[in-house]
Amino acid sequence: MSSKRLPEIVKKILDSYEKVGGLNNTDGHNLPSKRSLDALCGQLLQFLFPGFHDERPIHKNELAETTELRLQELADRLQDLIGKSLSLRGADGGGDRARAAMMDFLDALPEIRALLRTDIEAAYEGDPAAASYEEIVLAYPFLEAVAVQRCAHALYGAGVPLLPRMMTEWAHARTGIDIHPGAQLGPYFFIDHGTGVVIGETCRIGHHVKLYHGVTLGARSFAKDESGQIVKGGKRHPDVGHNVTIYPNSTVLGGETVIGEGSTIGANVFLMHSVPAGSLVVYEEKQLRILEKDRRESGGAIK
Repeated sequence: MSSKRLPEIVKKILDSYEKVGGLNNTDGHNLPSKRSLDALCGQLLQFLFPGFHDERPIHKNELAETTELRLQELADRLQDLIGKSLSLRGADGGGDRARAAMMDFLDALPEIRALLRTDIEAAYEGDPAAASYEEIVLAYPFLEAVAVQRCAHALYGAGVPLLPRMMTEWAHARTGIDIHPGAQLGPYFFIDHGTGVVIGETCRIGHHVKLYHGVTLGARSFAKDESGQIVKGGKRHPDVGHNVTIYPNSTVLGGETVIGEGSTIGANVFLMHSVPAGSLVVYEEKQLRILEKDRRESGGAIK
């Protein structure tokens, strides 16, 4: 490219910055950066699963020193990102609120690890292909998505804006599993395979729930105000009771929809109303034909 054209291109780009809004953050809030977010999620996974996200194992003799060092690094980064997120709502980003939210979150990490242990147990018991707990930690994408979501949920519950959503979308991009930070996940939660799973903000999921790939726990049509704008908030997504299994590519919608305890939802089901405890919901296929390839009827099978 000729260097003589560069000033002209710069001018066009600057004109674009003036004319096209919504893409710029110049003279605006000092927002959390995607690069810092990537580092934060990596630090969290190292902290939650010590030795599994490192290039070498951590010896027990090193664990105390390593944990103390990592906790300080995590605290510094997290307080900075929480402060930047809080500034979106006019709060003092560098003040006491950011530090208090950071400390409460760090204090909750042992409880989050205990929940993740139950998720690993659920995967081991629920998947005959799982050879060991170590395989689940290292190779199962659902665990990474759920680990990040459980951390993001703690920050979401503390009223931290933006950052929790960035965290779960980071996990979504890596795993194909989209769990909103507002969703409430019970213990012993397992997503088999995982790709394409969507769990909405106001979902409440009981214990010992198993989902397969392609499951959507979503919202129905959205209410709108007098000006035609979507009304934010409210219960929009279904509740799933204890000991429920939902098979691949099923869709369950609506804030008033409740899947009763102990129910099984078969594959490819589309459901927008509640079902009682102990239900079996299946999609009955119609006009399914299985023909012998050598004796197919006229027009009955694809050659």
